Amino acid sequence: MVTRLSHLFLRTLRDDPSDAEVTSAKLLVRAGYVRRQSPGIFAWLPLGLKVRARIEAIIRDEMVAAGAQEVLLPALLPREPYEATNRWTEYGDGMFRLQDRKGADYLLAPTHEEMFALLVKDLYGSYKDLPVTLFQIQDKYRDEARPRAGLLRGREFTMKDAYSFDLTDEGLERSYQVMRDAYEKIFARLGLEYVIVKADAGAMGGSKSEEFLHPIGVGEDTFVRSAGGYAANVEAYVTPVPDVLPIEGQPEPVLLPASDTPTIETLVAHANEIAPRDGAPWTAADTLKNVVLALTHLDGTREIVVVGLPGDRDVDLKRAEVAFAPAEVEPAGDDDFRKHTGLVKGYIGPQVLGAESTTGIRYFVDPRVVDGTAWITGANERGVHVSGLVAGRDFVADGVAEVSDVRAGDPAPDGSGPLETARGMEIGHVFQLGRKYAEALGLKVQDENGKLATVTMGSYGIGVTRILAILAEAHNDEKGLAWPKNVAPFDVHVVATGKDEVAYDLATSIVAELEGERFEVLYDDRPKVSPGVKLRDAELLGMPIVVVAGRGAADGVVELWNRASGERRDVPVAELLEAVRAI
Repeated sequence: MVTRLSHLFLRTLRDDPSDAEVTSAKLLVRAGYVRRQSPGIFAWLPLGLKVRARIEAIIRDEMVAAGAQEVLLPALLPREPYEATNRWTEYGDGMFRLQDRKGADYLLAPTHEEMFALLVKDLYGSYKDLPVTLFQIQDKYRDEARPRAGLLRGREFTMKDAYSFDLTDEGLERSYQVMRDAYEKIFARLGLEYVIVKADAGAMGGSKSEEFLHPIGVGEDTFVRSAGGYAANVEAYVTPVPDVLPIEGQPEPVLLPASDTPTIETLVAHANEIAPRDGAPWTAADTLKNVVLALTHLDGTREIVVVGLPGDRDVDLKRAEVAFAPAEVEPAGDDDFRKHTGLVKGYIGPQVLGAESTTGIRYFVDPRVVDGTAWITGANERGVHVSGLVAGRDFVADGVAEVSDVRAGDPAPDGSGPLETARGMEIGHVFQLGRKYAEALGLKVQDENGKLATVTMGSYGIGVTRILAILAEAHNDEKGLAWPKNVAPFDVHVVATGKDEVAYDLATSIVAELEGERFEVLYDDRPKVSPGVKLRDAELLGMPIVVVAGRGAADGVVELWNRASGERRDVPVAELLEAVRAI
């Protein structure tokens, strides 16, 4: 197939759009693949749709090869199924809600677990119908508070989501592994580097969750991995718990007057000055920092909680959101402290905290704060701290909360060595949902004994439009895009330059020969466009191979570009087809 650029709906831009933050967003708009309509929402133009279709074709190939069957569900969905699973509320402000003219509630689907479960419930009723795996490629909608980075994080995006249905847990394990293997094949075909990490299931729920992350500097996720093979999203990292220490025989707490110690660093320096210990000086890790967080629950109520963690650690709000899900989490503000006068800001200690205390404020601790550990912390009196406060003797927590930051050098929980940290972008996610949705929606089938059994489900998502942006992010140079050959909108971009008809005649014959060999060709035949503009457009659009018929046309020579390697060389027309095949 040949597409003439003179007829293509395309307008390239010389300058980066002012609202684009990352390279992929700049280049995809400048090259005319997409066009921004509003924050986080884009129109797809012919070139962008061709790339998207190629990505979708690879995904479809592997889904079908894995035994999944394609369906297509609507994006506009009724409220009732999401009420049954509590996700109408749990999704909070991230869901687009609307009403029809009769006042009935609907949503724009952020995901489709409920509707797939109901589809299977409607049509299947026996164990003989299972297992079955269904998939679709469909648009999703999430009301991102800060849509940014172009297609990497939008309000409307395209996903491939698949759902497996099995009678037994063993069947779910098999279906899960089949989908997981298919994902590895998909990302290999797309040429995408990936790391499989343990992940938090979040609002999806389920017993097992893994993310496929593409390591990239602009990634929104931090993940950790060890040389021994452990890998996890920081939200899913579980802190190794130290051994409990004996409490008996430990000295009583000692008050430390500390009138001017507003930071952990000044507190440590003060403690080393007025109460030095034998063996080693006090460090930030010996202090217990009590951080006040505000939780906003689904019903709108606001609760203050305090988390005690070693003073050399900070709170990671993303981990805190997982620890206290589905509540929203933020640092407590001045109004919160004014309402809770029992909290002496800067000198908070655990002695007056806990659900059963006089303050009634729930108190949680980091997993490192085990019974028998002794700490320097606040005395709940302005200008006073205390040392030697022993967990399990002098204070007791209401629970453990994984909210502290995860750092390079921390131990992997499986003992496989120290961790390194990296940034990544999620390109796929697989879940073992279990029976959460099936139970809520009454998805049961008759088993071999004629009794009703609840079906168990898996959910498997791939971000189609996000992958397109990641490929653009990974394959470009200072001049423009450089698509991999398996997703490029065209195989070869032929450019005729100059005013000499010889160049256009030669280009036309080259195009005909390439078409005959089943190459998809973009032909820049624009008659009144300067060579400089045509060549800049060829660099910007990023086809894997560019053939320029220009000054050497009369001698039967063209310039051949390998866009990925940057190599450019003159090639006799008689050798061109073989040279194109080689690239």
